[in-house]
Amino acid sequence: MNVKHHLSDEFLIEYAAGSLSEGWSLAVASHLALCPECRRRLHAMEGAAGALLDKADESANEDEAWARFKARAADIKVEEIKLEAPRATKQTVVLPEPLRSYVGGDLADLKWRALGRGAYQILIDTKDKNTQVRLLRIPAGKPVPEHTHEGRELTLVLAGSFHDGEELFARGDIEEADGDLLHTPKATEGEDCICLAVTEAPLKFSSWIVRLVQPILKI
Repeated sequence: MNVKHHLSDEFLIEYAAGSLSEGWSLAVASHLALCPECRRRLHAMEGAAGALLDKADESANEDEAWARFKARAADIKVEEIKLEAPRATKQTVVLPEPLRSYVGGDLADLKWRALGRGAYQILIDTKDKNTQVRLLRIPAGKPVPEHTHEGRELTLVLAGSFHDGEELFARGDIEEADGDLLHTPKATEGEDCICLAVTEAPLKFSSWIVRLVQPILKI
């Protein structure tokens, strides 16, 4: 697995600081389970935070300290941090922890709810009232209807892959989206695409038909 699309520094810093809500944290933790590079970046950021604390200037205000830490995190050389590779398992597991515990098993254990046009979803319960968390199963070769966003969205590929414009997102890749992006992600041919999606507001679909059924489907 060669992850090419990674989390932004902002999400990793917020995760390291413990300031992300449960929905976002689930997406970040699941990506970290699949992405050695982001685990190394997180490890390095935690080291940078410790070094910043050691050299903390009590006279500096919060904004100055935060800006200094973000600048230091941006200069981190990922290749300098080495972590042990996870032990291989005999059984191929698709859903990483902690996601697997949230849904009660791996893919074979899941009960999907039809969305129409061959797509399915599973709504994931969290205590986070600010996000909606779901698993999506998009049929091979089919697109998600054109849409943009009211707020942020994280989409983590767990199986299969999808194209968004010229970019290909495969297992382990994560896409960040917001209201500036109008797109029509399309699952690649040959295999259904299964993703974890976290949003903080309903999607804004271009099609009035999709908007009509949107409240019923909870998308």
